[in-house]
Amino acid sequence: MSIQLSTEQLANLLRELCKLPKETEWIEFKLNNDDPQMIGEYISALANSAALLGKQSAYVVWGVADADHALHGTDFKPSTARHKQQELENWLLQKITPKIHFQFLEFSVEELGASICDSGNSSR
Repeated sequence: MSIQLSTEQLANLLRELCKLPKETEWIEFKLNNDDPQMIGEYISALANSAALLGKQSAYVVWGVADADHALHGTDFKPSTARHKQQELENWLLQKITPKIHFQFLEFSVEELGASICDSGNSSR
């Protein structure tokens, strides 16, 4: 099941997430970190935390500073990222266990790039 959101809806979601006073167990902010292993670990951990907290989704948000949630933009483009000669998303889908539904959503806000990984609850 993939989420179909307009750029305006994604920008509004981004603004709402940035209004939070700090990262939570279900939201992580990154600037340009593109380490596939780390991304997989975050997806898994955040999805598990979201499930425990009764949240429908968890988010890794690229292009936002950790300390003050300021929008900086990112060079990380999940749609073109590759790992071990595979598209990053396909590699993650194969490696994350238990299987977790997630998707990368790329968009621009105020001329800056942003990416959100929306991961649903794991099936543990």
